[in-house]
Amino acid sequence: MTSPTELIPAPRSVVTGSGEVRLTEHSRLYAGPATEGVGHWLGTVLRQATGLPFHEGRELDDTDVDGIGLQLDPGLGPEEYRLVSDPNGVLIEGGSAAGVFRGAQTLRQLLGPDAYRRAPLGRDRVRTVPHVTIEDAPRFRWRGLMLDVARHFTPKEGVLRYLDLMAAHKLNVLHFHLTDDQGWRIEIQRYPRLTEVGSWRARTKLGHRASPLWNDTPHGGHYTQDDIREIVAYAAERHIAVVPEIDVPGHSQAAIAAYPELGNTDVVDTSSLTVWDTWGINPNVLAPTDTTLRFYEGVLEEVLELFPADATGAPGHSSFVHIGGDECPKDQWRASDIARKRIADLGLADEDALQSWFVGHFAGWLAERGRRLIGWDEILQGGLAPGAAVSSWRGYAGGVAAARAGHDVVMCPEQHVYLDHRQDAGPEEPVPIGYVRTLEDVYRFEPVPAELTPEDAGRVLGTQANAWSEVTENQARVDYQVFPRLAALAEVAWSALSAPAERDFADFERRMAAHYRRLDALGVAYRPPTGPLPWQRRPGVLGRPIDGPPPNR
Repeated sequence: MTSPTELIPAPRSVVTGSGEVRLTEHSRLYAGPATEGVGHWLGTVLRQATGLPFHEGRELDDTDVDGIGLQLDPGLGPEEYRLVSDPNGVLIEGGSAAGVFRGAQTLRQLLGPDAYRRAPLGRDRVRTVPHVTIEDAPRFRWRGLMLDVARHFTPKEGVLRYLDLMAAHKLNVLHFHLTDDQGWRIEIQRYPRLTEVGSWRARTKLGHRASPLWNDTPHGGHYTQDDIREIVAYAAERHIAVVPEIDVPGHSQAAIAAYPELGNTDVVDTSSLTVWDTWGINPNVLAPTDTTLRFYEGVLEEVLELFPADATGAPGHSSFVHIGGDECPKDQWRASDIARKRIADLGLADEDALQSWFVGHFAGWLAERGRRLIGWDEILQGGLAPGAAVSSWRGYAGGVAAARAGHDVVMCPEQHVYLDHRQDAGPEEPVPIGYVRTLEDVYRFEPVPAELTPEDAGRVLGTQANAWSEVTENQARVDYQVFPRLAALAEVAWSALSAPAERDFADFERRMAAHYRRLDALGVAYRPPTGPLPWQRRPGVLGRPIDGPPPNR
């Protein structure tokens, strides 16, 4: 049993009692109308962890003093919940099935760290729930993690595992970065070479792009369409929306390697290009031609089928499709007669306006199909179609500009919540990238800039952490970079915290002491508070550390 004062993220209201509910072989689990999916999930994890049968109850009654009930309360918000553990048993009510599911995650924490295991450790290890009343609701609608599977591929089982880890932290959006210069990870049936050619590279730069080291083992992999359907369904069962990212017009060399006609053929010999094996900003971008537009419309037609807008994930977020739009060098367009003619024919000012036209084409195409475009903050250049949203990554400025222009925003500034950035300035930190961002730094991150008016602040959908994978080549390395900082981001996104300087980090650290035991039970290879373990270090692998505090703009 865990104390109600050790929960992460911190709930809105906790009133403790003096007793406990003891689960037994006779405990029943009742799932009311529209909560059956949550009941199936909760029954599965509790049976695994406790060894108790948890027979299905037909209805709640006063005799179920050791039972668990799930039901809707239309007076609560969509993800709001109320958990009451008292002499009558445990009751979780939510404004929707998503709210009930968030409450079920809190119940799992209350049962103690062994509730996260897949087999019981002993007869009495996970059996009691303290008497408590918890009322809770999220601060933000968008609480996300960006998982980059393009640079280093994460097999399907690893993605499912991360969905479970997200659910355990009450996160509700997986931003799924599926394509880049270094790999194309999603099967598109009408364009088979995207995965036959584009999903594999011959070798990989080891460390930062300035590193002299290489891994000469071919690297790659992709998800079949059925894999994607499984991932989306698994996420929906956990009330997580999956937002796919298909990068255009930059970050596209893997696609050009598979289909050379997509590149600027009048400038470079695109038939000689291969899937890129190093990191950085790639000069080989898509050609602004009708051929390219029709090709990516074909890609997106299949993407929309695989990521349906009506998936039962996070409310409202499954309609988004991310198109990248960042780091698109214009040198090839400036040298291309085809691109210059397109600019002239469209009456555009320059190559930046050409990119705005390119992004705008897909914003309109998606809107016609009831979907919403979201892209990195570069898509603001030259204007952005109504209804499109912005991921503000280069700092706060893009998000501020987008909100003031009437666009929804997800705040994910690289200087604060890029989890590939190093966690300490010490020499033992593996492959040190970017600014030092400690657990406390992430805990004090504030997604809403103070300069926004209340109306503009309302356009901040929320926040997400981004886990880029150039230097995280396997699950253990991803775990090390993501945890425990994702727990801090989850609390920032969920809980009603005070101003950054006033936040009680000491209390968060105290609660993290209990949370590390949950992560241990889940098998997460997090960074210990005392620093990396010997096998977590990467001596001799060059990174790109940046000294000093990050800019706050």
